[in-house]
Amino acid sequence: MSESTSINLADFKIHETDTGSADYQVALMTRRIVHLTAHLQLHKKDTSSRRGLLKLVAQRRKLLDYVKANSEERYQKLLQGLNLRK
Repeated sequence: MSESTSINLADFKIHETDTGSADYQVALMTRRIVHLTAHLQLHKKDTSSRRGLLKLVAQRRKLLDYVKANSEERYQKLLQGLNLRK
């Protein structure tokens, strides 16, 4: 759970009141994915949470593809800031 707090969501805001940009949403999803991954390591048979995790990962992938198509610079910043591989 300590890893999820290491993601500072404010770093991914485009402006002060930003809650809807793709960058912010990807950061928020990454934080939830880290949390769910830790949960599933303890609760291996929790299939409903596993399904939710897979849906979340797919949704994040779609948003990352969107960001990459519109701004390669923002995409690279997201990958480095969230320690995602690609």
